[in-house]
Amino acid sequence: MNKLTLMIAGLGIATAALPATASAAPWQSVNQRQANIERRIDVGVRSGSLDRREARSLRIQYRRLVRLEARYRSSGHRLTRGERRILERRYDALSRQVARQRHDRQHRRYASYRRR
Repeated sequence: MNKLTLMIAGLGIATAALPATASAAPWQSVNQRQANIERRIDVGVRSGSLDRREARSLRIQYRRLVRLEARYRSSGHRLTRGERRILERRYDALSRQVARQRHDRQHRRYASYRRR
C-alpha cells in the first residue's frame, strides 16, 4: 500500500511538472538571437522570399537593435534585467516580422537577382 501511494504521488508530481517544461521555449542568448535573425534574413534573400526592400528594412531594424545593445553594454559590462527584457521583446518582434515578411507570398520578380 505504501509503495502504491508513493508511486501515485510521484506520477502526480511528474504530470504537474510536464506542461511547464514542455511549453517553455529554450532560452537563447542575445548573441544567438542576433545570429539567428541575420541567418533568416540571408536565407530569405537567397531563396527569393524576401525582396530587396523587405530585406533592407529588416536589416535596418536589426542594426538599430545591435546599436541599442551596444549602448546598454557601454554603461556597464552586464545587461540589467530590464535592459535584457527590452532587448528580448524587440528581438521577438523583429523575429515575428522576419517570419511575416518571408511568408507573405511576395517573391522577387526577377530570377536574375538570385545568387547561384
